[in-house]
Amino acid sequence: MKVIKNYLYNVGYQVLAIIVPLITSAYVSRVLRPEGVGANSFTNSIIQYFILFANMGIGYYGNRQIAYVRENREQMSKTFWEIQIVKTIMTLYAFVAFEIFMIFYTRQPEYMWAQSLNLIAIAFDISWFYEGIEDFKVTVLKNSLVKILSMIAIFIFIKGPNDVTLYIIVLALSTLIGNLTLWPNIRRDLDKVSIRFLNPWQHFLPMAELFIPQIATQVYVQLNKTMLGVMVNETASGYYQYSDNLVKLILALVTATGTVM
Repeated sequence: MKVIKNYLYNVGYQVLAIIVPLITSAYVSRVLRPEGVGANSFTNSIIQYFILFANMGIGYYGNRQIAYVRENREQMSKTFWEIQIVKTIMTLYAFVAFEIFMIFYTRQPEYMWAQSLNLIAIAFDISWFYEGIEDFKVTVLKNSLVKILSMIAIFIFIKGPNDVTLYIIVLALSTLIGNLTLWPNIRRDLDKVSIRFLNPWQHFLPMAELFIPQIATQVYVQLNKTMLGVMVNETASGYYQYSDNLVKLILALVTATGTVM
């Protein structure tokens, strides 16, 4: 029964994460126009490369490691903080790389800086921990509420084609706030651990081993939008994203099973 409940929670959230943009798409595409939608799609595809580096396979690895030790609260607490330290450091490296990239990037840089909020948000993403202890309810309910609030914010604040930056910020802040809402539960679910007992770098190589195949499965998803933006224009990237969202709506039913199992 627990597997079924977790599946329903996870698939519900995956579908919601795709449906919300579909609900707002008619409004956003009319208000921001295809050019604005495409600008968001193109710049978001670029920031995803830095997010991929910051994540470093931690989602899969952390989920698995927590599942191994979840019956031992002390060991689970130690494992969580070790992995989270590595993730924070990798996010800092990714942000430095992003700042270097921005020295050379001259194509609407204000959109890219707004997208950088997504990179900051990834440092606070601890959904992998709750997946490891099979508590999908916490992540799904809190993130679902934030998604709905972000949808309302879009209808309230996005009013014209000049609001592309604000639109990007609203989407990024919804991700950041959704991640932050999980942290208050950590005090309940974990014990305090002295930093001198932590050995975070023992996890680095196993993370890298999972990260390498993840590059192959993640880069091509974003590369389509990046190539369209570079080779055609940003508007083409926006059209592609909306059609891609329809395909992913069905795919979510399958990926949710893999995460739960």
